[in-house]
Amino acid sequence: MASQPGPSAADPQAPTVVAPDTHRDTRLGSGRDTHRGPDHDADGGPDQAVDQRVVILSGLSGAGKTAASKLFEDIGYTVVDNLPGEMLPELADLVASDPERFAHVAIVLDVRAGDAPLALAAMRGALEGRGIRPQVFFLEARDEIIVRRFSETRHRHPLADQRGIASSIAIERLRLDPVRAEADVVLDTSDLSLRELRERIFTQLGTNESPDRLAIQLISFGFKFGVPLEADLVFDVRFMRNPYYVPELRQLSGLTDAVRTYVLTQPIAAPFLENLESFLDLTVPAYVEEGKNRLTIAVGCTGGYHRSIVIAEELATWLREREFGPVAVFHRELERA
Repeated sequence: MASQPGPSAADPQAPTVVAPDTHRDTRLGSGRDTHRGPDHDADGGPDQAVDQRVVILSGLSGAGKTAASKLFEDIGYTVVDNLPGEMLPELADLVASDPERFAHVAIVLDVRAGDAPLALAAMRGALEGRGIRPQVFFLEARDEIIVRRFSETRHRHPLADQRGIASSIAIERLRLDPVRAEADVVLDTSDLSLRELRERIFTQLGTNESPDRLAIQLISFGFKFGVPLEADLVFDVRFMRNPYYVPELRQLSGLTDAVRTYVLTQPIAAPFLENLESFLDLTVPAYVEEGKNRLTIAVGCTGGYHRSIVIAEELATWLREREFGPVAVFHRELERA
């Protein structure tokens, strides 16, 4: 898939948002619709309605479609990018045929699809023919901003040739103008940070997800099995006394009361947790401010069976009380055992 530069961090400025045209309000609404299968199921009763949301994401190269795609992925959308225009109607049929699997889908459609306006019309027709009304987002930016982003990232414009990037941008605007005219939401990302882009998208989707909430995953692990590759932050608790060397605790995990008491009653436990909580109080809001949607915190000890589990569970309890966002806990070595 071709990638595009995301929006740059700059002084906040409200984007240009184009509301749906009046003559299309009743057809498109907010992009949320109910897709129904056959009138009756095998038992003769009516089918259960499945709430299906399909977003078509279009716009200029360098306007932030890649960044927007990642935001959709973070809120659970299946994202399809750089599919040939001829295959888009087939994709629409696939999405419509399995509303449970494809309850939330974002499809990127731009000049790489060939004739983008024709592809949009064909895909919209295929979706609406199956009772799904897609919401079309169109991202754009000022020419000088797009030129700067391509210069900074050294990515190639999909229409690049001997005429230079400025001419490529002009041609792309012309080719995508019919798509822009059909869009439900137009966002100018010229002066939007990633956080601001996320807020605009969430607002237009009408989702219940808050752009200020961070999905946090805690992983306990054993250093002798390796540090989790997905970890953003790693904390080493091998400085604490190891329950492994207490015979009656050796076979018990950090989820048991006996091991938990042994670990947390050590003099260093309380000040360590206090400092760790202060650190996260400082950094988690900063991660959110920078546009991060997910944070993975790994807590490790030697074997990943005692100390790391206790500390991870304590940290999870505190994080849930702080309500930064949903918190999940995974004890890697416990699962291994």
